[in-house]
Amino acid sequence: MASPFSAVPTAFRVSARGGSYYGNCVWDALGIVSLLGGEGSVETSCPDCSKALSLRVTGGKLAESGSVVHFSVPARRWWDDIVFT
Repeated sequence: MASPFSAVPTAFRVSARGGSYYGNCVWDALGIVSLLGGEGSVETSCPDCSKALSLRVTGGKLAESGSVVHFSVPARRWWDDIVFT
């Protein structure tokens, strides 16, 4: 792991700048898109129902998709227990 990139395949596949990458979580995946110019997509699935989800970033902004990204722990506390987060 070289945050936000994952060295192994994960459930968060990123397509940006003509390449494919993996993030360790949706936050990292969106960070990869941002680091690579703010244009790209994240393919994942709903952890509840397994429905395929696609998030698109255009012009550095997350496009409306009807999906919800939920963070159960505030960002300032993510590293308190990174395995849980």
